[in-house]
Amino acid sequence: MLIRCWGSRGSIAVSGKEYLKYGGDTACVEVVGKNNDLLILDAGTGIRRLGNELIKRRRHNIHLLLTHAHWDHLSGFPFFKPIYNTKFDIKVYGPQETQASLKRIVSKTMASPYFPVELDEISADISFLGMGNKGYSIGSFNITSIPISHPNEGVGYRVEEGGRSFVFLTDNELKFTHPTGATYGEYVEFVRGADVLFHDAEFKRPEYKKTKGWGHSVFTDTVALALDAGVKSLGLFHHNQERTDKGVDEIVKEAREIIKKKGSKMKCFAVSENMEIEL
Repeated sequence: MLIRCWGSRGSIAVSGKEYLKYGGDTACVEVVGKNNDLLILDAGTGIRRLGNELIKRRRHNIHLLLTHAHWDHLSGFPFFKPIYNTKFDIKVYGPQETQASLKRIVSKTMASPYFPVELDEISADISFLGMGNKGYSIGSFNITSIPISHPNEGVGYRVEEGGRSFVFLTDNELKFTHPTGATYGEYVEFVRGADVLFHDAEFKRPEYKKTKGWGHSVFTDTVALALDAGVKSLGLFHHNQERTDKGVDEIVKEAREIIKKKGSKMKCFAVSENMEIEL
């Protein structure tokens, strides 16, 4: 399993010299399996560059898994060039229970008067599979999901292949249970023993005093979850739009100090654009 990040920023894309190390594109992660099966997790602005790369690779079968409908996780979709190419077969999965509801959400990214091309005008063979919180298989991948604690609902994913596991839990507020969210204990069990966990780590503790209930976690709570669940490697994800490279480095340093004090050998890093992890 190869995990490649195309965007790890939260809320809105950013640019500038102070964001070069970790990047400014919003959420998009590519996962490639041993049989070359292709998953894409979320369609933030990072999916634009990924789309260009897939056209070069001539990878025409795509499975797009969406976590939720907030703009920073969907705004790259209209700029994903494979949707304008008749050679591509794209299947879209998401937390909604029905195909119609999922299609309606995605179509709003291309609705008039906000975008000049409607979803029904695209060229690719695209289908919508509203899966809710069910488990399912895609090629060599076994995929399970869990509700995220976030406004307007959504899901996190656990992707397993050949005894290896990758968990993607962005936009998940660990210290505030939203109406459709799970409990802390349920998240611990869902993440348990993962080889790699990417989890929302947007805020510092002082910032959270003003943002509680917004659907994002304090990075120290994310570290605690990973430690409680015996995760092997933790990737801090969904970097705050105002967090410079220096600021992210400081968070990583503090997180590693916490892990060391706990006597754990868990690896910890901040997820950056173009980062690759092979399991």
